[in-house]
Amino acid sequence: MNSLAVPKHRAARVKGLLPLAAAALLAAAAAAPAHADTGKLLLTGGVSTIDGAAGGGISPWAVIGTQATEGERGVSAYLSRAETQDYGLTATGVAVGFNDRFELSFGHQNFDTGITGTLLGLPGLDLKQNILGAKVRVAGDAILDSHTFMPQIAVGVQHKQLESSGLDATLDALGAKRTGTDVYVSATKLFLAQGLLVNATLRATQANQGGLLGHGARLGGADNGYEFMPEISVAYLVSKNIAVGFEYRDMPNKLQRAGAAAGLGDGLRADAWKDIFIAWAPSKNVSLTAAYVDLGRVVPATTNNKKQTGVYVSAQFAF
Repeated sequence: MNSLAVPKHRAARVKGLLPLAAAALLAAAAAAPAHADTGKLLLTGGVSTIDGAAGGGISPWAVIGTQATEGERGVSAYLSRAETQDYGLTATGVAVGFNDRFELSFGHQNFDTGITGTLLGLPGLDLKQNILGAKVRVAGDAILDSHTFMPQIAVGVQHKQLESSGLDATLDALGAKRTGTDVYVSATKLFLAQGLLVNATLRATQANQGGLLGHGARLGGADNGYEFMPEISVAYLVSKNIAVGFEYRDMPNKLQRAGAAAGLGDGLRADAWKDIFIAWAPSKNVSLTAAYVDLGRVVPATTNNKKQTGVYVSAQFAF
């Protein structure tokens, strides 16, 4: 298994880069006050995903986060919490938007493994992941093109690093890496007159459960390459400051074959993530989101094969 492990000098170098990148992003945020006097229409810039990019709760959209419009700079920050029967996830982060064209983001996730950690002999185990993201709008304008069929299109990248934990030996045995990079293309169409927003994202990824269980798997000859996963979001503006909708994010199932080779059958199977949400913007700088989430089966070998459903709440502050 040593041949599958990331060399120590390389892992240390990668581990040191993300905190530096996060510090640089925070410095850029401090140096980039929001110059927008009016900002965007409420909720049309999305909220913050658990990965840090602007969009819905679980899927990025083609919109550029913050309140900044063309010729302006802005910054946003968020705090999110999801609770299911057996797990909990806290996500925090910051994003900087430039000229309504570029977005840089940093997200940090803390995943409480609950019963899975206990059954692995690691009670209280938390998995911590850092995500550095970048997004660029390449075509269209969601607002200006709202009367046409042209969507806003953006290309994004997310580099994910799972911090070292008591789960390292298990991930090494499965042949899963602790670092990985997702690349995605999003198309967002706003039908302003109808109050309807539709987004489709196609993500190339190796991530297991969004990267919280590493990336890829080699045990048992499991497929370790990139897969294209679809994500869909639909939001309806009930009023100018309230939106309701749903999201769907498909997940690779790379650990299933590795788990079977380890004698776990379908015990590491993964399912798509889904949610039904309501978002409220009491002001142009604040948005609050609540959702019912369905994460499917997450390590069903330790959770009696039950689906992980629960609640999600998030607060975003954007300038």
